[in-house]
Amino acid sequence: MQAEEHPATAEKILQAASRMFAARGFANVSVRDICKDAETTAPVIYYYYGSKKGLFDAVVRRQISMQDFIGKLSHASKAADPRDGLESFISTYLTTFPEHTFDMGLYMRDSATLDKQSAERVSEDLEKIKGIAAMMVERAMTRGFFRRTDSVLAVDCLLGMLNRVIFQHIHFAKSQDRGAYSRFVTDFFFRAMK
Repeated sequence: MQAEEHPATAEKILQAASRMFAARGFANVSVRDICKDAETTAPVIYYYYGSKKGLFDAVVRRQISMQDFIGKLSHASKAADPRDGLESFISTYLTTFPEHTFDMGLYMRDSATLDKQSAERVSEDLEKIKGIAAMMVERAMTRGFFRRTDSVLAVDCLLGMLNRVIFQHIHFAKSQDRGAYSRFVTDFFFRAMK
């Protein structure tokens, strides 16, 4: 194999495995299935990823990451005007949420066992998002735009409203006018916090 082939071949394997693991989970995908889809052989998969588990772990590291999303939320939350920051945070949350992060197959190590590594990874990212929102709410309190209250509970309420829309779409394929919902939640939360 030439050096130039390595990234393209490894990437093709990773893409095929990502689609399959996301749809069917770890236990229901064979190396043979991945080989067929990626047009490669098992020794090539083992060369790049060591094992099926190594490939699954590479897929999880790549797919279950909210770092870009977290960066967008952090930027959105820093508007000088608290209402603009809240509106930007909510709009960014609803329009750019990485729904692929919650492909159920990426959490299924075995048929009925939740993969703890995947769950921990997304839990850590969700805590970072909660921290960004809490800092935004604290800034608004400090500047007198919001009344003094428990910022963690306020953020839990805010994220609960946003996650309802996201997870209704992910799990039940329900769609809502996210622009209208964004405006409603911004107004609702701003009034509740005054």
